[in-house]
Amino acid sequence: MFLEKALLEKAKLGDRESLEILLRDNYKIIYGYLLKLTTNEDITKDITQEVMVKAILNIKKFKGDSKLSTWLISIASNLYKDNLRKSNQISSMQIEELSVKDSQNVEETVINKDTVRKIEKMLLDFPYEKRMAFILKNYYNYSYEEIGTILKCPIGTVRSRLHYCIKKLRSLM
Repeated sequence: MFLEKALLEKAKLGDRESLEILLRDNYKIIYGYLLKLTTNEDITKDITQEVMVKAILNIKKFKGDSKLSTWLISIASNLYKDNLRKSNQISSMQIEELSVKDSQNVEETVINKDTVRKIEKMLLDFPYEKRMAFILKNYYNYSYEEIGTILKCPIGTVRSRLHYCIKKLRSLM
């Protein structure tokens, strides 16, 4: 983390080498996240490239309140949503408010190797905002607060999205 902060300071001052190191170190995280969302390598490559360009152009705007990877995933999430809108796969964002009675139910999920592929296929049928929350929590272990920041929604909404995914996965399995 200390190295990241030092590199960020240099990058914000225009040091291209520092910026290149930061982006290279986070490339796989962004690519993997987007690949899980899109399941399409060409779209993933295009959006990942856009994320990197936006990061280069806007590095001075990064406040450093979170990890750089969190900021990059936030950019990736927004670009993914934009891409969906452009391709007319969705007409508008719909956020379902679900109540979570037992917060431990959100945390209860055990995924073994045999079911990972099934779950990834099932996730494709979920609304994208729920899929993003699930991927960020279960693949990248982001906290509810970090997911809320990335997806620009309250923690309660993050919890309800995760609860929806887990409930739906249980019913499908």
